[in-house]
Amino acid sequence: MRGDDIQPDDGRLTVAVQAAQDGDETAFRTVYRAIHPRLLGYVRTLVGEADAEDVASEAWLQITRDLARFSGDADRFRGWAARIARNRALDHIRMRGRRPAIGGDETELADTPAASDTAGEALEALGTGHTFRLIGRLPQDQAEAVTLRVVVGLDAKSAAQVLGKRPGAVRTAAHRGLKKLAELLTGDGAADDGGAVAESYVPGVTETAARTQKDM
Repeated sequence: MRGDDIQPDDGRLTVAVQAAQDGDETAFRTVYRAIHPRLLGYVRTLVGEADAEDVASEAWLQITRDLARFSGDADRFRGWAARIARNRALDHIRMRGRRPAIGGDETELADTPAASDTAGEALEALGTGHTFRLIGRLPQDQAEAVTLRVVVGLDAKSAAQVLGKRPGAVRTAAHRGLKKLAELLTGDGAADDGGAVAESYVPGVTETAARTQKDM
């Protein structure tokens, strides 16, 4: 399987979504391969590793059922799918009688101005392998903002629509999350992780994430 079959560009993904809406099973597989790993990563930040696959499967059942009613391009589809996944994750959390581990007061973000968007280089460079373990150590609002922007690939406006917040709040949460990741990636959290930070190193990630602190 070629890499470009897994992650088609936005133009090809838009065409695949439209074809899938017309019942093309091959096109649907293309959409699934492109979106599922990112969606699963996002769900993981909400419900944890043990339940992520089940919740993602529930999300895909709804995506499949409602696909004919979707309208838009690849970017809109990513945001639409992420909203569905988030709703299914929150339903799952309510059913289990527990809450996401939010490590801070999210309300303060709504009134925090954001001077600039999260550094583009950091968004592109941040890895999705061992780095997920570090993202899981962030406060919930920051983990969601970073995952939606870095992994799912949404801009601040689309991520804000998923989260029901203002774009400025999402930018601020992403900035804070990336700053914390920069600290972890450069070794500040090594003592707590038993060496996991060293394993999380991705060439170009540590240096780029650290540079985001200068933009904040």
